[in-house]
Amino acid sequence: MKFYSTQLAYLFDDKEARRNLIALSKYIAFLIVSMILLSVGFQLIMWYVEGQDHSWVSAFYWTLVTMSTLGFGDITFHTDVGRLYSMFVVGSGIVLLLIVLPFAFIRYFYAPWLEAQIHARAPRFVSSDMQDHVIICNHDPITPGLIDRLETDGIPYVLIETDADQASDYYLDGISVILGDFDSKETFENARAPEARMILANRSDVENTNIALTVREVAPDTPITAIAHSRDAVDILELVGCSDVLSLKHMLGEQLANRINARHCEVHPIGRYKDLVLAELPVQNTPLEGRTIRETTLRADTGVSIIGVWERGALEPARPNHELTASSVPVVIGMQDQIDALDQRLSSYDISDHPVLVIGGGTVGESTARALLDRGIDVNIVERDPARCKALRRLDVNVFEGDASDYSLLDEAGIQNAPSVLLTTHDDAVNIYLASYCRRLNERLRIVSRIVHRRNMEAIHRAGADFVLGYAMLGIESVWAVLMDKELVVMGEGLDLFTREVPPSLHHKTLAESDIGAQTGLTVVAVLCPNKDVITQVNADTALEPGRELLMVGTDEQYHDFVERYG
Repeated sequence: MKFYSTQLAYLFDDKEARRNLIALSKYIAFLIVSMILLSVGFQLIMWYVEGQDHSWVSAFYWTLVTMSTLGFGDITFHTDVGRLYSMFVVGSGIVLLLIVLPFAFIRYFYAPWLEAQIHARAPRFVSSDMQDHVIICNHDPITPGLIDRLETDGIPYVLIETDADQASDYYLDGISVILGDFDSKETFENARAPEARMILANRSDVENTNIALTVREVAPDTPITAIAHSRDAVDILELVGCSDVLSLKHMLGEQLANRINARHCEVHPIGRYKDLVLAELPVQNTPLEGRTIRETTLRADTGVSIIGVWERGALEPARPNHELTASSVPVVIGMQDQIDALDQRLSSYDISDHPVLVIGGGTVGESTARALLDRGIDVNIVERDPARCKALRRLDVNVFEGDASDYSLLDEAGIQNAPSVLLTTHDDAVNIYLASYCRRLNERLRIVSRIVHRRNMEAIHRAGADFVLGYAMLGIESVWAVLMDKELVVMGEGLDLFTREVPPSLHHKTLAESDIGAQTGLTVVAVLCPNKDVITQVNADTALEPGRELLMVGTDEQYHDFVERYG
């Protein structure tokens, strides 16, 4: 009953719906008047021409039957005048009843009624017992992956959608959604903002400012995480009450810059979990090149463990007989002092003093250049927009104006001698083309690329990219790190670091007996014991005892399979 009352309320409250109903009512009134006049005509012809006497009920009955083309034949005319009048009534009925009336009904009643159903289908508020949930203010590229992560970990959430049709579609797709305006206190009251675990403001900078001010009226203490699209917006969003502000495009540039090879060899930390540090190290021009993982003796010399090896975009398992090539990038794990010892051991080996080449001088490209300059690395930028080139020259970098597909321009920018190239354009097709082009021009070049759509990840790796990272992936990891109150760990596009307490189904088994790798594809890189000891030298005989935590690397899909299979 409440559902239908909501539909009726929409029909009568909406101005356009009311106008439609008035127009339909006018046409029905016109149709009734026309039938009355045609019934009068029937009576006149029957009385004066046919010489018959019929009641007004019979007259109206004959008019309705004739206009609808049913023609029962129980009342008929026998003169030409009567038959001509019957033809006129049939024609009028075809136009008024069979053509105009269905169109008017659909246009002025049925279509608005369907729209009212759509408006009524999407909920306006969450359940009264929802708490510790995440409120998402927009469905953007980050949202689908974040929702998958929340559902896998059993964290409730709700998406706020301003468009009724879109909200209805999300609702039918099984997404927890409510319909409302992001600048309305009522919307956040209906979403139970005071009881929420976090509110994600992921609209434009101006709208995020409005969201923060509105939420603070309803929920003064609920954490708000905002995504900033410009550097200037960071301070403003913090001033209006945002607990955390993520400048993702600038973070993306910094993450890409952290993955290049330049100057001397150094270890690049990519994240931390409790006392453990995860890092990557280049192999090119070091004694590690050409050796197997067993022959590197890194564990014996420094205490770090190699947990995987990047090979042209694919994270390979760290098998003892895996040979490291110039393009290999091992991923290691260890304590901070162990990572420092490894960095000191490798820092004496030079890679190249030539500038790093950045292709694309937009927001991400500029952030990448700034991060490299802060590390004392020279940068050459290729950009075709004259206005951007003028702005980039203020950074004290060499700017080459033109199209990156021009060989002479790339050659002038130093593609032949550059140790690394970063592709930062926002067009995946362009980045795939440039990755293939740069790989052909310089085989030993390390290619780091931005990606927009995850579906293009395999294509850009096949084109020659060594490392790929996208805005959406970084956004998911950043928001998740804030939500779980942990440090950001960025493994790479499609990969993440997961922690899970050993489930009861695996208690007292060894890692080999658990068959985690074969069944899910996840790689167990460390085991955390209740006494805070950390087992980084994981092997087939590592025991999975109750209370221990598994530190695993893999994709969201693999982690979901783990949860589904082992509980």
